[in-house]
Amino acid sequence: MIIVSKPVPARTAARWLRQKGQTLVEYALILAVLSIVLITVFSLLSARIIVVFSAITTLLDTAQAGSH
Repeated sequence: MIIVSKPVPARTAARWLRQKGQTLVEYALILAVLSIVLITVFSLLSARIIVVFSAITTLLDTAQAGSH
């Protein structure tokens, strides 16, 4: 089945391109804000994250030593 579409008027095409550009900018702004928030959260929690991973490593080392 072949579908033939009507030509799109120049005004409609220009509006679509402008809206597409606006959407791209909006997504970029959301990504930038999300990145800033994540970097801030990880910076504030980095000490706690290190403590948690150190505790996990210690538990795994202890479990491994006990199995031999």
